[in-house]
Amino acid sequence: MFEMQNLRRRALMSSLLGALLLMTACAPTIPRSYVVLVPDLDGAVGQVVVTGEKGRQVLTRAGQVAGIDGNEVKAALAGAKFDADFSDAKAAQPVPPEHFLLYFVSGGIRLTDESEIQFADILTRWRTRGAQAIVEVVVIGHTDTVGSAENNVALSAQRSKAVASRLQAAGLKLSALTLESHGEKNPLIPTKDGVPEPRNRRVQVTIR
Repeated sequence: MFEMQNLRRRALMSSLLGALLLMTACAPTIPRSYVVLVPDLDGAVGQVVVTGEKGRQVLTRAGQVAGIDGNEVKAALAGAKFDADFSDAKAAQPVPPEHFLLYFVSGGIRLTDESEIQFADILTRWRTRGAQAIVEVVVIGHTDTVGSAENNVALSAQRSKAVASRLQAAGLKLSALTLESHGEKNPLIPTKDGVPEPRNRRVQVTIR
C-alpha cells in the first residue's frame, strides 16, 4: 500500500518536473544584445523602431524587447533583470527637471503666504539634489488680465527678477539662468480681460 503511494508520488513529481522543464525550454529568452522600450519619467510610452539583418520590430509597449539585429523577442523585460542590466545606465541618468509654481498678491511682487512655503520647498529640493545636479534654472513671470498688456509685461518681468534674486541670495549656484516675462499671455486659467485670476499671477521655476 505504502509502496504504491510512493510510486504514484514519484510519478506525479516526475510529471511536474517534466512539465516545468518543458515550460522553461519553451519560454522566450532575452538575447545578449537587445533594445527595450522604457517609459518616460511621467509614465508616457513612445515608440522605438529596431531594424537589422533579421528584421524590423516596432516597440510600443513598456518593457517590450527586440534583438539589436531586428529579431523579434516574445518576452517583456522588467524587475530584477532590468535593474541588473541597466543599473549603470540608470545611475548615469541626469536628475529629472522639477517644476514649481509661485503665486503673487495682485498688482505686485509679493508672494502669497502659501507660495512663501513653496519657495522654501524649492530651496529644500535644490539642496537635496546637490549643486552639481543643477545645470539651468528657468524663471518665467506671468500676470492676470487686470491692467494694460504693456504694464503686465513689465510686472511679470519684475516678478521673475524678484524670484531669481531670492534664489541667488539663498546660495543657489547657477551655471545658467534664464528669465522670461510673458505678461498676461499664456494664462494658466483663460479669462476675459480685466479678470483678477489668482492662478494667473504666477512665476514658474524650472530647475534642471
